[in-house]
Amino acid sequence: MHWTDRRRRFRALLAGDRCFHPGSVFDPISARIAEDLGFEIGMFAGSTASLTVLGAPDLIVLTLSEFAAQAYRINRAGNLPLMVDADHGYGNALNVKRTVEELETAGVCGMSIEDTELPTPHGTTKPRLISIAEGVGKMKAALAGRQDPLLCIAGRTSAIIITGLDDAIARGRAYEAAGVDALFFVGIKTRSELDAISAATRLPLILGGVSGDLADRDYLASRRVRIALQGHQPFAAGVKAVHDTLKALRDGTAPSKLQGVADAELMKRVTREADYGNWTKEFLGG
Repeated sequence: MHWTDRRRRFRALLAGDRCFHPGSVFDPISARIAEDLGFEIGMFAGSTASLTVLGAPDLIVLTLSEFAAQAYRINRAGNLPLMVDADHGYGNALNVKRTVEELETAGVCGMSIEDTELPTPHGTTKPRLISIAEGVGKMKAALAGRQDPLLCIAGRTSAIIITGLDDAIARGRAYEAAGVDALFFVGIKTRSELDAISAATRLPLILGGVSGDLADRDYLASRRVRIALQGHQPFAAGVKAVHDTLKALRDGTAPSKLQGVADAELMKRVTREADYGNWTKEFLGG
């Protein structure tokens, strides 16, 4: 498939002066819903990928091939520009290069590579970071793995909650110097922290979750934040809906009495039934 148009739109958002909340998506239907509702960007996280594909928590037990395959399923279902969380790149810098190659082929518009030491090493109880030098090596490998210059590579760090603000800034500046297209910070809690990071860097910023004083998109936009995640509630809402529906049925509720079930028109829209009907007539003579 041809991914150029959506990557151009994603790049334009990063180059603009607004802050966008992406729609958290995890499969073709959720991505179509986000697109139909007008979300400018979709976000496919490693955590929701693990939940969707494996039914497992976010412990880096998902494989690259499983993640890339699900990203491709999402991308082929519509035209929503998709940002993905590629975690640590599934290994060392050579694995990062391979990760970029696979996810670029799967049609993503942007991906983040983080500097957390993953999977969790034996005998540790708290998250740790790799060295800045190793992080820079991963960013350079990611850029080397990219063939389409429109694909966005974001250097991601949770340093501010692990090693502090100064280290977060040092890492951001190092990844910026390595040539990434954006910086992704997780764990920023205050405006003073964001002000310091914004002043010390030049690239578009992505934030992993905002609340309180940070939940002001005009302020975020003024600090060069172009994407601000809001969490991954849609998947959790889906789990609750499936649980409650199955429980009601198990408890004896008649199917016609169930609450919160998508009606026929919504199901037709999200499955693109009209398109399939037209193709049936054109290609099968139906």
